[in-house]
Amino acid sequence: MTLTSPSRKALPIEVRGSARQPLGMSTAQFLRDYWQKRPLLIRGAFPGFVPPIAPEDLAGLACEEGALSRLIAHDPKRDRWKVKTGPLAEADFATTGDADWTLLVQDVDKWDADVAALLDHFDFLPSWRVDDVMVSYAEPGGGVGAHVDQYDVFLLQGLGQRHWAISTDPDAPKDFRHDVELKQLEQFEPTHEWLLDAGDMLYLPPGIGHDGVAFGGPCMTFSIGMRAPSQAELVGDLADYLAERLPEEARYTDPDLGPARSAGEIDRSALERLRAAVPFATALNDATVLDWFGQFITRYRLAQNPAPAERATTAAALDKLLAGGAVFLRHPWSRLAWARTRRGCTLFANGHAYAASAALAQQLCASRELAVDPAVDADDRALLISLLDDGHLVARKPRRR
Repeated sequence: MTLTSPSRKALPIEVRGSARQPLGMSTAQFLRDYWQKRPLLIRGAFPGFVPPIAPEDLAGLACEEGALSRLIAHDPKRDRWKVKTGPLAEADFATTGDADWTLLVQDVDKWDADVAALLDHFDFLPSWRVDDVMVSYAEPGGGVGAHVDQYDVFLLQGLGQRHWAISTDPDAPKDFRHDVELKQLEQFEPTHEWLLDAGDMLYLPPGIGHDGVAFGGPCMTFSIGMRAPSQAELVGDLADYLAERLPEEARYTDPDLGPARSAGEIDRSALERLRAAVPFATALNDATVLDWFGQFITRYRLAQNPAPAERATTAAALDKLLAGGAVFLRHPWSRLAWARTRRGCTLFANGHAYAASAALAQQLCASRELAVDPAVDADDRALLISLLDDGHLVARKPRRR
């Protein structure tokens, strides 16, 4: 066990920069101690900084067809937010007033060479990690509310002053407000607050809640954001990449197939064949592979889906059907499969997963019509109601003799 020496000083959250060291330290030290680890405020990171783009030019860019821009206004009395997405028009700025609004324009470095030159100061990072320079202009009180970014960002103050509040509390709630278009935090309790002047820069690693508000007068901030694709994006794109390159004749095969012991079951042998057919599935646990494949194979090459029932089935209605000896017919467009899991069993129907007992799941897969014991347990009763409501089962009353 490694103990931290009590004599070792805690790393500062605020340092002084210079023209020689914009980060207030060497790039190697910054990457070692701060990058993706902790926030850092650098006072005077860019001494004598002059914004490379004027506010009126930024507004003009926001009116261009291909530019990504947003105009965000806040009513502080009612705490209401209004978001207008570009391309904007001159008339949009005529009603903004002189407070509580901000203009955001992304990818400004792609449109303006002087703004792009800012990226030269960040050449200690791989160029493919840098996403864009977003520029915001705000009148006093303007901002986008407290939020969290899932990527690294350097917030360089370019004009005027901006009040920044951040939270380094690892247990701070990350729930979003539901009444705002923006992904604003529902709760935000700052642990640090600063007023940044032109040339000051705030570095934030992913996951740090923050809120920036223009203070005292017009304000411009240059946000140098990083590319940070999610695992979902990486896996999805890799799957598409591989799929485009796999030959059509390479398919799921089962030359070792024995007689099915249980109708519709995705068994252990099928799971092993799947791992052989999809090599990167070896990194996934059995439950994940089964859940994916059960949904996939019951949706694969499916032309249509059954229509949901016009009326929801109540528990009382199901009781009446069971007591009356109703027969349940499986819809011809319903494709079913099932798999045993640690928690019991899952039934798959047209790409959807339902909790089920192994006995009822097997019965549903084996028969196109079935009678169900009125004493069926609560979980299977819930399954029957779901299948009836989703259109996979249709109840038919027994014929009178």
